[in-house]
Amino acid sequence: MKAFQVQSHDATPGFKETLMPEPASGEIRVEIHACGLNFADLLMVKGTYQDTPDLPFTLGMEVAGRVDAVGDSVSGLAVGDRVAVFGGQGGLAEFGCFDAARAVRLPDDMPMVDAAAFQIAYGTSHLALDHRARLQPGETLLVLGAAGGVGLTAVEIGKLMGATVVACARGADKLKAAQAAGADHLIDAHSADIRAEMKSLGGADVVYDPVGGEQFDAAFRSCNPEARLLPIGFASGTVPQIKSNHLLVKNLSVLGVYWGGYLQFRPDIVTKSLATLLEWYADGKLKPHVSHALPFDQVAEGLELLRSRKSTGKVVIRIRD
Repeated sequence: MKAFQVQSHDATPGFKETLMPEPASGEIRVEIHACGLNFADLLMVKGTYQDTPDLPFTLGMEVAGRVDAVGDSVSGLAVGDRVAVFGGQGGLAEFGCFDAARAVRLPDDMPMVDAAAFQIAYGTSHLALDHRARLQPGETLLVLGAAGGVGLTAVEIGKLMGATVVACARGADKLKAAQAAGADHLIDAHSADIRAEMKSLGGADVVYDPVGGEQFDAAFRSCNPEARLLPIGFASGTVPQIKSNHLLVKNLSVLGVYWGGYLQFRPDIVTKSLATLLEWYADGKLKPHVSHALPFDQVAEGLELLRSRKSTGKVVIRIRD
């Protein structure tokens, strides 16, 4: 079968012919139909992601497809079931074996492309805003990188939770996407003074930040007393350095969020969150934004869309139709 693999952190990843995997005990083999790309894939290529697998490995953190084979000790799943799986790797291939405990059944009417775009982005935002920040109706939520894969979902979920949502992104096109997702106010990160804009809106109660760098610093300075800041990632390439005395003065909280980590120590929280999100999807309250759904032979182009920040929402690779 064909797989898109990283052989060395100093070389460009590419397609390799590999053997069809066989599911071990507790695993399912999935005929992969679609794989969502994530910024973390770019970090894995360089070997700088916190959960980079040992070399060589197949890229692709989240997939949607059909169960093709079932290993020993697997219950509740059968060949032919439609599933989405967060495997952490192995998704950019025609087939993959994954821990059955990480698979979720899909609604019959959920397209594979939507399913492949769903788990990480929506899961991260819901866990961050609900479980970590305890976002309350009427609070002001500032979303940085609001047109990105996780940013747009934070805008959607923030609105569903009753917050006033301020979306910060670069350029009119990205701000338009955030507005369509439900943002109440828009800030152009390219030209506006984020701190001044937020102060004019009454300040931030919760900051959702997948960007880091100067934008985090500006958002930090716009926080109201008892605000909660959620570092999600550092797409800017700069990890903010936080002065603890500033936290003290305003009684601020900084709450780190790594969705994948919860699968290791509190998988029940992830399971409950995904159940809520899939219910919202079934009710028409969530609509995944996929700006690009590319064929399997255009994986490199998809990764470049993320690297150059030319996409909005998610980029998904269609392995098969």
